Amino acid sequence: MAANGITERNEDRAVQTREETRSNEKYIRPAVNIIETEEGLTLTADLPGANKGALDVNVEKGILTISAPVDHSMPGRPAYTEFELAPYYRQFTIPESLDHEKAKAEYINGILTLRIPKAEVAKPRKIEVTVG
Repeated sequence: MAANGITERNEDRAVQTREETRSNEKYIRPAVNIIETEEGLTLTADLPGANKGALDVNVEKGILTISAPVDHSMPGRPAYTEFELAPYYRQFTIPESLDHEKAKAEYINGILTLRIPKAEVAKPRKIEVTVG
């Protein structure tokens, strides 16, 4: 079948493994949008089926990590599947000019929305010019 066909085999899907030296666990790289505004960054990630209670979002040394396990239990016996359930994992380098302490995240209907404001010193500001 064609590589971009809707019914391609599960082995051909975008399920990847982490670095071989670290783990051989399979994971899925979720689709992510990152929008930058004057106030900061807004990141939205598509994490359908993720376990909200075990969702892990953290920043350490300028690396934003999103990881989320997926509930593998489904009622019944699968007769046909087109996607594999695997935990989500994604990392990004983010600037230190963001105020990580004020970051807020919410998870609604399979969508993670993370807002990280810029630190006050990093926000653009207008400098008043006086005459005289």
